[in-house]
Amino acid sequence: MPELISEHACFGGLQRFYRHHSSAIGLPMRFSVFLPSAAAGERLPAMFYLAGLTCNEETFMTKAGAQRHAAREGMILVAPDTSPRDTGVAGELDAWDFGAGAGFYLDATTAPWSEHYRMYSYLLELRELVIATLPVDGERTGIFGHSMGGHGALVLALRNPDLFRSVSAFAPIAAPSLCPWGEKAFTGYLGADHAAWQRYDASELMRTMQAPFPDGILIDQGLADKFLTTQLRPDMFETACAQAGQRLEIRRHAGYDHGYYFISTFMEAHLRFHRENLG
Repeated sequence: MPELISEHACFGGLQRFYRHHSSAIGLPMRFSVFLPSAAAGERLPAMFYLAGLTCNEETFMTKAGAQRHAAREGMILVAPDTSPRDTGVAGELDAWDFGAGAGFYLDATTAPWSEHYRMYSYLLELRELVIATLPVDGERTGIFGHSMGGHGALVLALRNPDLFRSVSAFAPIAAPSLCPWGEKAFTGYLGADHAAWQRYDASELMRTMQAPFPDGILIDQGLADKFLTTQLRPDMFETACAQAGQRLEIRRHAGYDHGYYFISTFMEAHLRFHRENLG
């Protein structure tokens, strides 16, 4: 059972923060949950949100303004941390875009990162944990995220469409094998073999598929985002979706940057998209 750290009344529901021991990580991990009010015994759809570089399990819940919309839609929100913490790995605090706060939602295969940096497996473990301990309908779970977390959401969904029935992203790192953030992370966590990188690259994964999400994929992207052309590359994912026959809506917004002002502006639309897809 996860340990409840704190609980706060929020939009008629409860905002909670938890800690638990993760078998996948081998260390304690934290995650946050918003529980809307619901009839006793009712199991609700749940959305897993993956945050970006330097963030943690609190970032989404305090900045995105999602609880108001989730309460109205009757959806549970779950947000994990972005990496293991205090692993003892030398250098894990040396860079903001690699190591602590930058787990990239993959399972590292190179030492010393491979012992604890297993965020891909952790997300699957966390999904099972919340289904077992919270009023989550396991048949109605979706996933979304921002930047590094948008990358993670797309990858988790594409590799597990039977587990995550709906997916969207805000300004995702859509082709990490071809951008500086991704190249640094993949080299450090996975080594130099680019074939191993493809398993965690949404654009590469989509090229091997045929319309895995018939209800569509939603992406919002700000055109004033300073990372758009060098790090995010949504055009690569758009091309891969066209080749795969995957319905994709990329909404490009003039004037919006990479931050949570942008995310909070379009949060309501994303939760409505998922509520319609999950039923």
